Amino acid sequence: MDAELKQYLIEMEERIVSSLKGYVNERCELVETKLLTEFHKWASPAEARNRTISAALRAIDLEMESIDDRVKKLEGSPPQ
Repeated sequence: MDAELKQYLIEMEERIVSSLKGYVNERCELVETKLLTEFHKWASPAEARNRTISAALRAIDLEMESIDDRVKKLEGSPPQ
């Protein structure tokens, strides 16, 4: 193989590798963007549901404490 052909093939390989790297990087970025977008779409409602459930649990806890206090008052103090 003569030197000119060898140099041409090396340059061609470099162009192909460079193009493939660019393509792969673009595709990876596109996939990452799509994945993050879909995760955000899923996570936003899940986070809202979680906040709603947490608020409901806090309300139930307060109500249970109130009921517990009322029961203790009705039972009176235990005999000693």
